Amino acid sequence: MKRVCVFCGAQPGFGPEHQILAKALGHAIAARGLGLVYGGGKVGLMGVVADAALSAGAEVIGVIPEALMDRELGHGGVTDLRVVPSMHVRKALMNELSDGFVVLPGGIGTLEEAVEIQSWAQLGIHAKGLVFLDSDDYWATYFALLERMAEEGFLRAEHAALALRAHTPEAALDLLADWKAPAVTRWMTRSQT
Repeated sequence: MKRVCVFCGAQPGFGPEHQILAKALGHAIAARGLGLVYGGGKVGLMGVVADAALSAGAEVIGVIPEALMDRELGHGGVTDLRVVPSMHVRKALMNELSDGFVVLPGGIGTLEEAVEIQSWAQLGIHAKGLVFLDSDDYWATYFALLERMAEEGFLRAEHAALALRAHTPEAALDLLADWKAPAVTRWMTRSQT
């Protein structure tokens, strides 16, 4: 594993615990000699995790769509800031540059990025780990939703399990380092269609 992609909010959140967690993750990534790939913003948790990783000596690659350069204030101090034409290109490039994913607290954009990465894993588009860093149960309702989807027959249990959960940055990085992707299985046979 060389680089970890972090999905997180362009807002800092109301409580200081979110910023503390983002800073700790940035430091933990650098302490392991890993690089950080993230959304390229200078504000919110994005800025916190990037600044922490930079201050600890990590390579930091930001990937930001042109339309968000002004809104998320593209971070001019990162190792490499890549400005791309769209959100679709952003996510594809973040996937290409990364060896695993960690999800910090965030809003609908953070959730959308994480769900798409989980969907891509389910489809066999990538074989990388996805860990929700959940020190205060911020993502508990997402995991409850995955469980409900499986109970109702809309999601296989093994696909729900593609989303991992950790309570500390170190545990999240350990899960990524140990990740072994399951074999992609068919959802149904031709006779079931």
